[in-house]
Amino acid sequence: MSAAIIAAARAAIGARFRLHGRDPATGLDCVGLAALALQAGGAKGQAPRGYALRSGDAEAVGAMIAAAGMVACVAPRAGDLLLCRAGPGQLHLMIDSGGGVIHADAMLRRVVERPGPPPWPVVGRWRVAEQPEKGE
Repeated sequence: MSAAIIAAARAAIGARFRLHGRDPATGLDCVGLAALALQAGGAKGQAPRGYALRSGDAEAVGAMIAAAGMVACVAPRAGDLLLCRAGPGQLHLMIDSGGGVIHADAMLRRVVERPGPPPWPVVGRWRVAEQPEKGE
């Protein structure tokens, strides 16, 4: 599951940044990248529309993520969805790639993978709920 999430996120590297973008061919924002990657990993639901990450309301964004079927977690694992506080009143989603993070970088105007820890404080971490094997 996490390998599929990371592979889908990496496949989008180089896609241009576009606010509210949902398609790598025309551009992605952080929510579009997260939805693309997480759906590849088995997440249910669609990317939210009309969201306001600039509100700075991490609890409201966390509730949206949980409503999409994601499970909050503490221990880091590659493929996790990270919610970061990118600035005062500004939140940002990233995918944990194991040795770094993959995200839609508004400053660089494209999807990138950067090594090391996230550049901003992580305020939440979620992953796709494990699906039981058939026959269990």
